[in-house]
Amino acid sequence: MQTGLTSSCAFLVLLISTTDAPARSMQVVASTPVAEATMQGRNEQYAVRFDGPVDHARSRLEILHDGQVVRQLHALLDSAPDVLFASAPAPQPGHYVLHWSARSLPDGEVSEGMIPFSVEQ
Repeated sequence: MQTGLTSSCAFLVLLISTTDAPARSMQVVASTPVAEATMQGRNEQYAVRFDGPVDHARSRLEILHDGQVVRQLHALLDSAPDVLFASAPAPQPGHYVLHWSARSLPDGEVSEGMIPFSVEQ
């Protein structure tokens, strides 16, 4: 009888642990640039830190101007587990948005956001 009870409990624990949990959006903890920042320089670094690990290979960073992609950034695959990081030449002076699309690990949920910034000469 003890074995049957143990097997039933183990099955119940397995069933509970595999039940779909509600999806949780990833939250930005910090970014470079910060929202509404003005950047100066020839080469810029872009980083978005999240509250959990991201799938670097399946996440995206891109720079938008007037809603159009002007530069697709390639996130470093070996950056910190919770950071999307890229470096690229600075765009021409103007107003831009850093658009990020991050796929969380291990559940694969996709979260997106935008960080507005400007570039000066």
